[in-house]
Amino acid sequence: MAALEEEFTLSTVPLGAGPNGLLGVEQSDKTDQFLVTHGGRTVILYKVSDQKPLGSWSVKQGQIITCPAVCNFQTGEFIVVHDNKVLRIWNTEDVNLDKVFKATLSAEIYRIHSIQGTEPLVLFKEGAVRGLEALLAEPQQKIETVLSDDEVIKWTKVFMVFRHPVLIFITEKHGNHFAYIQTFSSRTLSKYTLFHGQEEKSVIQNFTASVDRKFISLMSLSSDGCVYETLIPIHPRDPDENQRVVRSLLLKTVVAGNARSGVALTVLDQDHVAARGPPLPASKECLSIWNTKFQTLQTSRELPQGTSGQLWYFGENLFMLHGKFLTVIPYKCEVSSLAGALGKLKHSQDPGTHTVPHFVNWETSRGYGFGSQNSEQSKRILRRRKIEVNVPPPAFEQLLSTIKKDSEKDIEVELCKFLAVKRTPDFHTIVGDIVLELLGRHTTEPSFYPRNSLMQLIQTHVLSYSLCPGLMEAALEKTDVQMLQLCLQQFPDIPESITCACLKIFLSISDDSLQETEINMESVSDCSDPVQEKMDEQTEILQNGFNADEQNCDSCDRKLNQKPQDAAEETTSCPVVPKRAALLRNAILHSAYSEMFLLPHLKDIPAQHVTLFLQYLYFLYLKCSENATMTLPGLHPPTLNQIMDWICLLLDANFTVVVMIPEAKRLLLSLYKFVKSQICICSELNKIEVSFRELQKLNQEKNNRELYSIEVLELF
Repeated sequence: MAALEEEFTLSTVPLGAGPNGLLGVEQSDKTDQFLVTHGGRTVILYKVSDQKPLGSWSVKQGQIITCPAVCNFQTGEFIVVHDNKVLRIWNTEDVNLDKVFKATLSAEIYRIHSIQGTEPLVLFKEGAVRGLEALLAEPQQKIETVLSDDEVIKWTKVFMVFRHPVLIFITEKHGNHFAYIQTFSSRTLSKYTLFHGQEEKSVIQNFTASVDRKFISLMSLSSDGCVYETLIPIHPRDPDENQRVVRSLLLKTVVAGNARSGVALTVLDQDHVAARGPPLPASKECLSIWNTKFQTLQTSRELPQGTSGQLWYFGENLFMLHGKFLTVIPYKCEVSSLAGALGKLKHSQDPGTHTVPHFVNWETSRGYGFGSQNSEQSKRILRRRKIEVNVPPPAFEQLLSTIKKDSEKDIEVELCKFLAVKRTPDFHTIVGDIVLELLGRHTTEPSFYPRNSLMQLIQTHVLSYSLCPGLMEAALEKTDVQMLQLCLQQFPDIPESITCACLKIFLSISDDSLQETEINMESVSDCSDPVQEKMDEQTEILQNGFNADEQNCDSCDRKLNQKPQDAAEETTSCPVVPKRAALLRNAILHSAYSEMFLLPHLKDIPAQHVTLFLQYLYFLYLKCSENATMTLPGLHPPTLNQIMDWICLLLDANFTVVVMIPEAKRLLLSLYKFVKSQICICSELNKIEVSFRELQKLNQEKNNRELYSIEVLELF
């Protein structure tokens, strides 16, 4: 799991992106202090915990700072470059940059890198790299040209590997990208051509990278909104040869495709990246944290004022421009695990707790690899993780052979033999491959639909949507509601689009078709009895403490009160047949979702079906209200929070349509009165809050009293 904490503004001076805006944020030699470089003339040292500047330095009029200031961790001094060639070095006691140490170099500087454990490294625009000490000893030394004509540096970063610095910089020439790796332990410079592979043409917008002992994992955010990964060896076999490396798809649709501004990407740790950009083409920009190992969205936050420029992180703080101000957003990333990546586990949450649902993006295409497509189908393993797969048992090989040519009955016989064999550690991937083989034949032979075999494989409880992404699509195509119910109950990683497609089927299928279908009816019979809905004229005080005779009752309440007295208490029956209720209650309401990604799909549901679902949800709410615990009967009932969340989602997505339907009028009035009653409860609680505080104070003074006393408390 990951979480974004409350943000705060670090710099109250309006900034912007580009040459004259915010150039960079760099760590100082103190953990809590950071250098912020303005693209004009100023460098400011901030202490984040106090949210205040500790010092500010500016170059004189006519000079322009051209790359971010850094701290020399070996000396504690600060270094900045102005006018591309001039170095300035100073410390916190200095006031005027015009009077500090100055060195004019012979070539233009692209960036100065400084990290713990080594001297600062200077990268020149022509691709050469020098240590700071060597440059200061001879500032006018000749700097060689490494890059070819028209080749420009786009991004760079430095790492420490085995106590030696390794510098990577990415260049671009005529739309092609190249990676240069400078290793200082062996003093070699290696060049790699970044090959885009077989994916659609897209423009790389942002780079970030992490490192292990042998490889640099270069990640790029492209104009199609996807994140790609390229593994580059630190020590190549032939450093003098221009080698080619291929990038592969890591995360799909992290931001909206063709987003023009506000897009950025940075690595947080081995398993998490932070991305910034609009999740949908028409939506506002968001900051999100993704788990790359499990390809899941962990958390996100909307940035209503817009963003621009880069995204920096140090320790557990993210730095970015929000609007025109430098903002700090603390974050936390826990150790990566499958349970944490999914956001929540089925039925493991206490009714009193609330977990934010997380969208799981498991739609990553398998077609971005190279080599045989069939050989890649069994490699849907978590990225960058090596898993030893046991040799497939003979029963598995025989089953695959049977699937390709034999009848459904023969396949069922061989499947039973396979399932009778002792399970191996890679059993889940083998079962996923079997499902894919069955679906592959179904695609080529539409009349072939091995439903019994698929149901048997689902009931092994080892499958997920990511292992067999075509399974639920085939069930939707066949309107196989029993299989869809089973998948919704067992798969923790179903995309919102598929969940919504299932909901459409459950609401639109006829009662006669449902009657002929075998469906899990767990606990539905306990919740099918009619409920008594109390109307305003029944009694002076309604449930939840709302008084209908108070002056704040509006015309909507008076309309309902005009009904005859014998209609004061109405019986509300379940608006759907029991089997439809089982599909909605036991499958849809328990599905994990992200509101941001679910809402657009809910707008496609017909209005009459939305009304029917709302009526059923309101019926469940009334059922909850029948007992003091506000829970439904059954083994795994949906909670009141889940019911209310779905009511809110449906109304948010379809209110302007539903409000025009006559059949929905009474339902909307009932929901309106419910909300109004909750407001009244809050109002009454606020009134007695002061009295409770006084009682608390009196209780705290209890120790000052004698053993016996009589007290009179008057509450107004």
